[in-house]
Amino acid sequence: MNKVRIKLHSAGVRALLKGAEMRDILKEQAAAVAARCGDGYESRVGVAKKRAVADIYPATADARRDNYKNNTLEKALK
Repeated sequence: MNKVRIKLHSAGVRALLKGAEMRDILKEQAAAVAARCGDGYESRVGVAKKRAVADIYPATADARRDNYKNNTLEKALK
């Protein structure tokens, strides 16, 4: 069999990882996880150095307390 070699275009891959489509996908997924956590949890999407990233965090004191006691964020990711 012939060997197939694939060479990735670094700038193109970086553009995909930082692009608006990736941010939209992350926004949708992060909002779903925040909704599973309950009230007081929020999400945000941004662009880091090499790729788009999403954060889900407890925005209120009650949510922070809930996450501390019950590991709510970790359980919502499963």
